[in-house]
Amino acid sequence: MSVPRFWRKQIARYNLVGTHCKKCDEYFYPPRNMCPACRREGEIEDYKFSGNGEVVTFTVIHTAAEGFENQTPYVLGIIKLDEGPSLTSQIICEPETVKIGMKVKPVFRKLGQAGERGMIYYGTKFVPE
Repeated sequence: MSVPRFWRKQIARYNLVGTHCKKCDEYFYPPRNMCPACRREGEIEDYKFSGNGEVVTFTVIHTAAEGFENQTPYVLGIIKLDEGPSLTSQIICEPETVKIGMKVKPVFRKLGQAGERGMIYYGTKFVPE
């Protein structure tokens, strides 16, 4: 991803901003330019999600990708937001405590870093309510 595009996408990543179609009342994350159901008839507007949701499914990562070895084991789950869309994110909790259907809320955390002295990436992770 180019640096300018990376910075343009920060609002959506940092604030859980997606879109809402006024015609069919569907919500989308990540944001869309056009409603896939209504197509040209739809009217898309920006929408800031509360971030509250529940765990749909999860897995515990024991063998992490390069750069994440010191975080294992960690929980990676699919979160269904209260407004409808689902997203994949890390759930910050002890692996043995996570459950399907568990209510979660968003937190702002460091996601990674590009090299020892590179850009630090931040974003949304989830914790139990």
